[in-house]
Amino acid sequence: MTSGLITRRSLWIALLLVWSLAPMLWQLLSSFTTADALVKEQLSFWSRWTLNNYRDLLSTDPPFWRYLLNSSLVASLTTLLTLMLAIPAAYGLAKLPQRLQGILRTAVVGAALFPYVLLFLALLELARTFSLGNNLIAIAIPYSALSMPLALLLLTAAFEALPNDLEDAAKLEGLSLWQRLRWVLLPLIAPASASTAILVFLFAWNEYPVALTWLSRSDLLTLPVAMARIAGSSTYSVPYGTYAAATVLGAIPLLVLVLVFQRQIVSGLTNGAIKG
Repeated sequence: MTSGLITRRSLWIALLLVWSLAPMLWQLLSSFTTADALVKEQLSFWSRWTLNNYRDLLSTDPPFWRYLLNSSLVASLTTLLTLMLAIPAAYGLAKLPQRLQGILRTAVVGAALFPYVLLFLALLELARTFSLGNNLIAIAIPYSALSMPLALLLLTAAFEALPNDLEDAAKLEGLSLWQRLRWVLLPLIAPASASTAILVFLFAWNEYPVALTWLSRSDLLTLPVAMARIAGSSTYSVPYGTYAAATVLGAIPLLVLVLVFQRQIVSGLTNGAIKG
């Protein structure tokens, strides 16, 4: 009975893995396949293989790695700025009276659910007024503001899950507020901070509308905007292989990031399930 249950669970896990990994494997296979095989033939493991898709992608001007560097810089700055602002704000929100906290939490949830595309024109006017266009550092400001509601919700839950006795003991030791945050509370919410950082990084890495309007110089484009500008040899041709190669190269930094911090991510997502 037990072995049969384990077998069924293993089967379901295998099916879920295939369902999740199939699009990525398809893109990887397509990135090494010739254009004729992609368009005229049925894609299979016996299709004609080539490295031309990667060779064409890396021979662009500016080179494709420049877009990866731009996205990495913007996402890293956004993550750092968001955590610097969200951690003290989440601590303050967690310490408010329940009634006031409920009102503010509702407002934060509303901001998190608000479609930020509706702020498109306002952000464009902001960039024009303060001359923030074509600046990779400046674009981290709207990115941080847009990701702040989600970061506040996750970090507030992490602070609320901590027992009050820990901070009371730190107060008796004479630690100031910032000392308590630095030496007592921040190490305890490190998993939640890591999972929040990953989500913010992913948002900044994949964001398209703001980057499209704030960045016009070809050497400053982020990865999503650069991929949208990949063109074929003629007006009606679609470079499927080049798109697939760009997808594979663009996913590598994210895969490395998730693999390095996978333990912190899982721990952060389950943080607060058991309090005390």
